[in-house]
Amino acid sequence: MTKVFPDGFLWGGAIAANQAEGAYNEDGRGLVQTDVTTGGTVDSPRYTTFIDKDGKPGKVGGMGHTAKIPEGAKFAVLDDYYYPNHKAVDFYHRYKEDIKLFAEMGYSVFRLSISWARIFPNGYDEKPNQAGLDFYRSVFEECRKYNIEPLVSIWHFDTPLTLEQELGCWANRKLVDYYVRYCQVIFEEYKDLVKYWLTFNEINNTIMFLDMFGEVPQEAYQEAYQTLHHQFLASAKAIKIGRQINPNFQFGNMICGITFYPGTCDPADVLLNEHKWQQNIFYCSDVQAKGRYGSYAKRLWDEHGVVLDIEDGDLEALREGTIDIYTFSYYMTNNVTTHDSDDLVAGNFSAGVRNPYLTYSDWGWALDPTGLQYFLEKIYDRYELPMMVVENGLGAFDTVEEDGSIHDDYRIDYHRQHIKAMAQAIANGVDLIAYTTWGCIDIVSAGTGEMRKRYGFIYVDMDDQGQGTLERRPKDSFYWYQKVLASNEQSALEE
Repeated sequence: MTKVFPDGFLWGGAIAANQAEGAYNEDGRGLVQTDVTTGGTVDSPRYTTFIDKDGKPGKVGGMGHTAKIPEGAKFAVLDDYYYPNHKAVDFYHRYKEDIKLFAEMGYSVFRLSISWARIFPNGYDEKPNQAGLDFYRSVFEECRKYNIEPLVSIWHFDTPLTLEQELGCWANRKLVDYYVRYCQVIFEEYKDLVKYWLTFNEINNTIMFLDMFGEVPQEAYQEAYQTLHHQFLASAKAIKIGRQINPNFQFGNMICGITFYPGTCDPADVLLNEHKWQQNIFYCSDVQAKGRYGSYAKRLWDEHGVVLDIEDGDLEALREGTIDIYTFSYYMTNNVTTHDSDDLVAGNFSAGVRNPYLTYSDWGWALDPTGLQYFLEKIYDRYELPMMVVENGLGAFDTVEEDGSIHDDYRIDYHRQHIKAMAQAIANGVDLIAYTTWGCIDIVSAGTGEMRKRYGFIYVDMDDQGQGTLERRPKDSFYWYQKVLASNEQSALEE
């Protein structure tokens, strides 16, 4: 294949604040959901901890909006549990060391998130936390020192816990104004350091997860769709303000990009598959890219008796705050069918019928680079916006050899095949402008809270119980990716 990635293509990697920073209670930072979420495994859930109205400690299975603590209870950090995100991999104190390593790999872009609770510890504070503002300024300046473009997620599952506890989180419209105020502060603060902004990380998970956890009550759908309406509004209003602050800002959404396939050629399966695309991908993408709800939205609402509270001016606001770039994560594909099957996939955040043409990771995710090409071509045809793949990676067990080396050929092969798939999509007409692998350095797994589920090109010496030196060590994939970036992908395509 001849060279297809354009000059100026942005190569890099990605992390999230709550999975990498640690320092959960330092320099005025407030709590977020992951601070009260225990560790888990692929076979056992993470738990959310609390103190009930009678003062007794407790826990419930799940995390984020799937974890419902008892009425009258308050989220709490308890002494008897391990919370992996408290320390994470200590990016907060080691960011200069880490960014230097990213520069050695040849990064031209680094995706990271700002923790809202570092800027406004409770979400509604009168003034922003200066220590938080100073920290991210220093991080962005360090990126600029190496000519690395920051790609900043404004919200990556880390709403200040006070807002969740007191207002019920995003189902409450008040969060729209608090979020927009937070955005205005960081836009003003970093207007000369950051060009690329992503408003909400994997926004479609709010709906997608409802299908992944069995039967849920009808009111869960009402809450989920209302939550999304408020997040759409917050995103659109923030984008409008951002463009007033700096017209050169570029805004993206962030979609959890799962390619859905019909399990059989039964027309019922084909129709079910189309409906899965509409619900799980297009519903959020259409609002953020086109500025309006799709024609199928009423069917989705009617299926679960959802009646959205849409106020005067809301639909106009959505039209005025559309995105410039379509950004998404990609890890796997799912088969869907109307037929009964005993061969189900039951891995972390995955569901559906096993695809006999694919292999699966240790965590139950389908390994499917062709699905990435398919997603790119299908989405670009629908929206004709520049695209970024802002998460893509293989969570796997890594072994440190006696000499300290880490031979992760499986990770190299995974990325090589996905880069080839991106190249084919570009050759077929897709305007793809960036690729940031997940996580460029080992971080705490969002789904399981494990460290042994490693994605990075850089090994971090820490185990699932938080024991280790936190030493950074390049893996074989580090040097392979370094060659890819130096050749603007050519070495990956020729091997």
